[in-house]
Amino acid sequence: MSWFKRKTKGITTTTEEKKDTPKGLWYKSPTGKIVDAEELEKNFYVSPEDGYHVRIGSKEYFEILFDDNKFKELDKNLDSKDPLKFEDTKKYPDRLKAAQEKTKLKDAVRCAVGKSKGKDLVIACMDFAFIGGSMGSVVGEKIARAADYALKNKLPLMVISKSGGARMMEAALSLMQLAKTSVKLAQLADAGLPYISLCTDPTTGGTTASFAMLGDINIAEPGALIGFAGPRIVRDTTGKELPEGFQTSEFLLEHGFLDFITLRKDLKDKVNLYVDLITNQPLRS
Repeated sequence: MSWFKRKTKGITTTTEEKKDTPKGLWYKSPTGKIVDAEELEKNFYVSPEDGYHVRIGSKEYFEILFDDNKFKELDKNLDSKDPLKFEDTKKYPDRLKAAQEKTKLKDAVRCAVGKSKGKDLVIACMDFAFIGGSMGSVVGEKIARAADYALKNKLPLMVISKSGGARMMEAALSLMQLAKTSVKLAQLADAGLPYISLCTDPTTGGTTASFAMLGDINIAEPGALIGFAGPRIVRDTTGKELPEGFQTSEFLLEHGFLDFITLRKDLKDKVNLYVDLITNQPLRS
């Protein structure tokens, strides 16, 4: 049994020869299920073990919704300024720069137009990775411009919300975006153009108080947190225990705040079905 014995004592592998396990090979869902990252991607970033919809960003949603992932990004270089000279633990410009370097995004929303099941669709998709998907002036302006593009070209608009609410570093300027985006959506409605709102995890604060709940059809992903204030704030304010599942998409559907809950794998088909129904067009297969 000499082959069990080391010829030399100690570990002889040099630091240069050691190999690390690549990061991101596995994903652990909140319920403790372990999923292969490649399998997760093939399953639309949904855990096949428990159906948990992993948080994803505009890159992944565009891949899911646009045919062959082909699209034209709108106003891609628009970025935030610092008119209030805001500073907390960091100066606002420094916070913006750090977020841009970390996420490779300009701000918390990307807007694009492309074919979805063969027909043009304008999509504005928020990115939670950028300062918690907070809604500042750029987010409101880009969504407003996306609505303008849809109006000018007579196209349907879809907004995918994923946000912690208004951006505190822009104070009242961020709150003005609620009114700006709401006006643009009213113009779409007057023009008879469809607006589909998708609420994902989380959709809170000013986004919920404006464009996220103004769709011709309001849909959500399973298990998404959707509300104005968080459950803890509501509990502390009301002094009451909250119902089970409070502020989940399932709870909101049951109480009439949503029209449908849509699985991510069905999202492309469902969105285009809703557009066809609203516009009274032949249903696409």
